[in-house]
Amino acid sequence: MSMEENAESTRTPMMRNTGPGQLIRRTLVLALTAAAIVAAGAGISRGIRGVIEATAADDDVSVPTTTVRRGTVTVTVPARGELQGGGVEILITPMTGAEELAVVYLRDTGEVVAAGDVVAEFDTSQQEFEIREAEADLLEARQEVVQAEAEARAALEEARYQVFATETDVQVAEQEMRKNEVLSGIQGRENEIGLERARNRHRQAVLDLENREASSGAAIRLKRAAVDEAERLAAAARDEMEGLTLRARTGGYVQRRENRNGQNIFFTGMTLPDFQAGDAARPGQAVAQIPDMSRWEVSAQIPEADRGHLEAGQRVAVLPAAVPGRELAGHIAVLGGSTGSAWNRTFNVRIALDESDPGLRPGMSADVVITVDVLEDVLWVPSQALFESDGRGFVYRRTPEGFVTEDVTLIRRSESQAVITGIEQGAVVALARPGQPVNDSSEGGVLEALPR
Repeated sequence: MSMEENAESTRTPMMRNTGPGQLIRRTLVLALTAAAIVAAGAGISRGIRGVIEATAADDDVSVPTTTVRRGTVTVTVPARGELQGGGVEILITPMTGAEELAVVYLRDTGEVVAAGDVVAEFDTSQQEFEIREAEADLLEARQEVVQAEAEARAALEEARYQVFATETDVQVAEQEMRKNEVLSGIQGRENEIGLERARNRHRQAVLDLENREASSGAAIRLKRAAVDEAERLAAAARDEMEGLTLRARTGGYVQRRENRNGQNIFFTGMTLPDFQAGDAARPGQAVAQIPDMSRWEVSAQIPEADRGHLEAGQRVAVLPAAVPGRELAGHIAVLGGSTGSAWNRTFNVRIALDESDPGLRPGMSADVVITVDVLEDVLWVPSQALFESDGRGFVYRRTPEGFVTEDVTLIRRSESQAVITGIEQGAVVALARPGQPVNDSSEGGVLEALPR
């Protein structure tokens, strides 16, 4: 078979039955079909673009907005603290020389006491023994004084008798001397010697009396000094025993203190037990306290970032949690040192209340709002409307073309408001970054900043 025959045999029946005109028509049909497909694709793309643009427009509408406002902004620092009585009276374990003292009685936390009421008592066994010993020593010293006085009186009587006796001997010897005129020389000389001897004995008796009087007085004074010392020791023992009973100097509510004895390891959040009857307390250790209910204070922890805005005397609004609807005025009394870890450092602030309420109790929690500054006639937006990036502050301003960023200058910022410049009053700005999901939470932030 030739090549021509082979080519003819490979043609399909359609090709063999189609002429030149039919091929042209099929080509035109294919071209038109391709054009229709291209046109349909362009329509689909325009539809998708329209959907995207509509979605973008919907996103702009869904972003919460606010306007830049002008007015007075009060910059505040909020915190939460605990109510305490001002001028707390601390009741400490007495200094007795013992390493530890057993607590035998201690009032419960919250008990009301008046001035002079017993708050705590410690074991007095050792002091009772010391008092008995001191009183026994005092009794013995007093007996020694009585004995010394009796011995001194007896010795003085003896000395006086010797003076009297020797004086009598002198008088007798002088009478014998008068006989010398009629006596021999030898006997007269003996009388002279006898008189001299009598006089010497008398002089010695007088000196002995004087010395006895002086020595007996010194001995009595020494014994009396021993009595005074014994009385002092007995009084000290009684005072020490009396000191083991702690009484309230002022009226108020008792608060037991934490017992740190036996605790060698402490960690954040650790709860220590309060002192109880039967516990041992070291001398100088506080076992209870009585706050002065006429002067209330709030102890609060403030974030370290706010430390530079606070100073003593700033006004504070105090809202006790247990007294709903009651707002008490106060002021910062003391700014303490910082505490806590490096990533969560705070410092203590003591706030003195300028007014009180009968419902206040020690240990109650209270919200405090410290007024840091009051800025008049300034532009401000809610804090959520101000964004920062690479040290620059900006807002998302709404324009007909959508949201655009606009740089602003931050003057002051509080938890809910930001004072700014660089934008005019009335401008509409976004409260959330456009294109990101909006937090629908109704607490804090935006709702707190916007006027009601």
